[in-house]
Amino acid sequence: MNGRSRWARTYGAPPWHLLALALCFLVAGYAATRVVDVGIWPGFLVWFVGAVIFHDLVLFPLYSAADFAARSSTALTRRRGRTAARPRPRPTGRRPAPINYLRVPTAFSGLLLLVWSPLILRGAEPNYRAAVGLSTIPYLTRWILVTLVLFAASALLYLLRRLAARRVCR
Repeated sequence: MNGRSRWARTYGAPPWHLLALALCFLVAGYAATRVVDVGIWPGFLVWFVGAVIFHDLVLFPLYSAADFAARSSTALTRRRGRTAARPRPRPTGRRPAPINYLRVPTAFSGLLLLVWSPLILRGAEPNYRAAVGLSTIPYLTRWILVTLVLFAASALLYLLRRLAARRVCR
């Protein structure tokens, strides 16, 4: 029995996984020490617990339902597109699943909205103007443009992969 298989059987993942996990804990520990040193840990703790509760009780059910609806609608579209007269494509050129081309730009757009929401929704206008002397007005337009670019790039990539899969089937 070699060392790699013994490691994989004992730990359940490759060695680099343990190294990556240890590095993540080091970064999180460093961030926690900085929060404690600055003295903002009570507010940080309230924010963190609130974020966990908001995610688990509000956001997770919402995006799970949206994902289920998107998967259901793409499955229905695929079933309607097939007819008895048209044969199925050969298995060598699989069509890409469209759901992932919706998930990725949605996730990035949502993450950008989550991180920059005080500026996008203009909730931090007085503080931002006092700190840097600029307005938060352009942030909403920029977020919309970034979201449009993400979805356009994803649609283009989906189209290219679908055309490539069609060429393989022929």
